[in-house]
Amino acid sequence: MTTAAPTARTTQRPPLRLTLGLPWPVLAVLVALAAPRVVVHDLALVAPDSSLTGVLALVPLAVWVLVAALWSPRPAVSLLAAGAGYGMVLAAVHNLAWATVWADDPPRLGGSLAGAWSPVTEEILLRGATVLGSLGTGLVVGAVTGALAWCVRALGQRLGGTLAGSSG
Repeated sequence: MTTAAPTARTTQRPPLRLTLGLPWPVLAVLVALAAPRVVVHDLALVAPDSSLTGVLALVPLAVWVLVAALWSPRPAVSLLAAGAGYGMVLAAVHNLAWATVWADDPPRLGGSLAGAWSPVTEEILLRGATVLGSLGTGLVVGAVTGALAWCVRALGQRLGGTLAGSSG
């Protein structure tokens, strides 16, 4: 009996599929839920210590945790992706609101860097730092909420519940 030689089709591994656990439109909605707080904060539309500020800061993140815990098979990955999107929104809003926020008193480099570059160069550097800080903040928010969602999901499964995104 002869054995057929392996073909590319039989020896080829299946393509690596990296999934975020939730569809892109759902992730976009989660990011959009958190965006109003950034605008309200940057434009100082509400007092920082008001209850509305607390609601705008916490309710969207609670929704993130619940959505990921209930519907994502990979809640930590889903919310890390949402956090990355949130970081991009933070960066965009901070840079778009720059002139309004700083008006006639833009931030400047200090210490040994004070006056080392032109104001335009300083602004470019500071805006770049703002982008990096915003992306980092978004990723940390995503990681923390993702860990919470993973814990909520694990606790629900341990208590005998079944969550929609569960694989078993």
